[in-house]
Amino acid sequence: MSGADGTPTDERDAAFAETLRRTGASIGALYLLAPDEQHLQLDVLSGVPADFGVPWTTVAVNSPAPVAEAVRENRMVWVGSQEEMAHAYPRTAMALPYPLALAAAPVTGVRRWGALLLMWPATRPSYMTQRERGQIATTCGWLARLIEEAAEHGSLPVPGDRPRVLPDETGRRSEPPPMAAADFIERLPGGSCALDLEGRLTYLSSGACELLGEEAGRLLGTVPWQSLRWLDDPVYEDRYRAAVISREPLVFTACRPPDRWLDFHLFPDASGISVRIVPSGTAGMAAGAPRLPDRTGTPASAGRIYQLTHLAAALTEVVGVQDVIDLVADQVMPAFGAESLVLSAADAGRLRITGHRGYDRGTVERLDGLPLDTSLTPAGRALVTGVPAFFSTVEEMRRRYPEASSISDKQAWAFLPLIVSGRPVGCCVLSYDRPHEFPAEERAVMTSLAGLIAQAIDRARLYDTKHDLAHGLQQALLPRALPEIPGLRVAARYLPATRGMDIGGDFYDGIPLGDTSVAAVIGDVQGHDVAAAALMGQVRTAVHAHSALGTSPDQVLAGANRLLIDLGSDLFTSCLYARLDLAGRRAALAGAGHPPPVVRLPGGDARPLDMPPGPLLGIDPHAVFPVTEIRLTPGLLLVLYTDGLVEAPGVDLDEAITGLARHVADADDRDLDALIDTLVGTVASSGRRTDDIALLVLQYAPDH
Repeated sequence: MSGADGTPTDERDAAFAETLRRTGASIGALYLLAPDEQHLQLDVLSGVPADFGVPWTTVAVNSPAPVAEAVRENRMVWVGSQEEMAHAYPRTAMALPYPLALAAAPVTGVRRWGALLLMWPATRPSYMTQRERGQIATTCGWLARLIEEAAEHGSLPVPGDRPRVLPDETGRRSEPPPMAAADFIERLPGGSCALDLEGRLTYLSSGACELLGEEAGRLLGTVPWQSLRWLDDPVYEDRYRAAVISREPLVFTACRPPDRWLDFHLFPDASGISVRIVPSGTAGMAAGAPRLPDRTGTPASAGRIYQLTHLAAALTEVVGVQDVIDLVADQVMPAFGAESLVLSAADAGRLRITGHRGYDRGTVERLDGLPLDTSLTPAGRALVTGVPAFFSTVEEMRRRYPEASSISDKQAWAFLPLIVSGRPVGCCVLSYDRPHEFPAEERAVMTSLAGLIAQAIDRARLYDTKHDLAHGLQQALLPRALPEIPGLRVAARYLPATRGMDIGGDFYDGIPLGDTSVAAVIGDVQGHDVAAAALMGQVRTAVHAHSALGTSPDQVLAGANRLLIDLGSDLFTSCLYARLDLAGRRAALAGAGHPPPVVRLPGGDARPLDMPPGPLLGIDPHAVFPVTEIRLTPGLLLVLYTDGLVEAPGVDLDEAITGLARHVADADDRDLDALIDTLVGTVASSGRRTDDIALLVLQYAPDH
């Protein structure tokens, strides 16, 4: 056996299968990290059909999913129950609504390679023993070594478009029962049949054929909800999926037209599902599920419904337009087997391409900016009319749009208009390298999904506009350059919060006060929006104005405080102001509700400066801001920062500041920008930032 890249996979598969056997897991999956290290690709699957893994073929490393968290945080993730899953991973619980336990562990060696996912029926204990953890960790190390050996031989494993499904070595082969067993089954009341893990019928008794109303020859090898129209309902298919995943017996009731109600009792194990079929309410059998009314029409399959549910949950979490594009490319395309994608937005009567996959640059440039009334492709018409267009073959496309088929070598297309409240937003085009039929079920799901994508893009565009406006405002208000004063080295950095947060009101500044004096100021306006950025600009202007008068640090803060009170803003502002007199080798500092600076002495000792705090600006018109003076000695380092650098949930602020001082003490000060990289890196490595960061570093260097 070999992988998609020709790499032998026997050993890797053997290690994977052995782990399932040792741990008793009913379902297993191996994810490999994509070359961009931003996504995990499903490589190997066992215990369920490949179709079950479609919604999770690609998982973003930064997504809120167990396998992603295992890789991201390099630790084992254990979820002991469905309740715990719903609490910790609501999106996963929505798409996997079955009782189960789950473990995800990183596959790490000399580098990150991926993650191992194991699942058990809910009948197992809700905790994991140290022995089990050790077995899983050992297997992950084993898998990492096998991957590294392949890498040394120039054969890194590359997952294919669909995962390889390994047979369950513990399962029994589905073979016709011996005659004695068949006679035993025939003597039982009702009917009996068997399904494999793919849902195909592998055995039917004569009683089952009678109750189902069909001959065995017509049903064997088929999937019941496809070969029996009255079972073509996602509710019934869902019961099969639940049995496969949970490995727990269950029952449902269905009506065989016109009015014959049947109870289906499902008994799953690792090799398949045994099914007992009896008339509803038969004595001696467990009570069936509530009877469901007969369904008409052709409902979507449960698999499609779960894909739609999974994608809908994911779309609620995206923030910017690029996030939507990435999600559609990573999850929508695999869900429908599409090889290429174009997402375009309606802009001034034209279709502007905002994202694409699987098309070369020349094709994209030709399609970008087409008018909505273009006859070149169906995209404009689909958007204007709001009616999706599906073309299963090149011939179908050529009959309606002769030039469209010559644009690329695609063989089938789905043009999905993106409409929000009757307003056109854009168009999503899924295309295929081979002819592709679009059955009614698939068209219905695609159309529903297009509505969700449209709403996500509309929200994302509003977010991006607001974010760009606030970011542009803030960048305009921050200093373009810091003053150059002989004897003083200065470096600064501003970092917005990680994606998902708006821009903030953190600021810093350096103000020349003559040839040998300079003021350094840093502050933080409450909030993460345009109002915070605008108020930050006013505070910075006030500080500049009062500094130019040569006033002391406490008077500069007092002036800014009076301005904020006069403005009547309900946003609080913290600020730290330092006046450095290089000729006199003295520094005077005053703070307004701001974290104290960290001072590093020439010998390497660093500590938070002990200075009396003043109140936040904008609260008390009579506030007093005590001044602290320190002596400037050659090599002394002064680090001013906002609380985003040190604050973290569950961490004491004083301890965090002390920790920052330790990092400052250990940092190399030959390059102040590199020193800032080091300090910021300690925060980035600890996880997601939830606040902006401003950082201003000054070093007294009279010989510089």
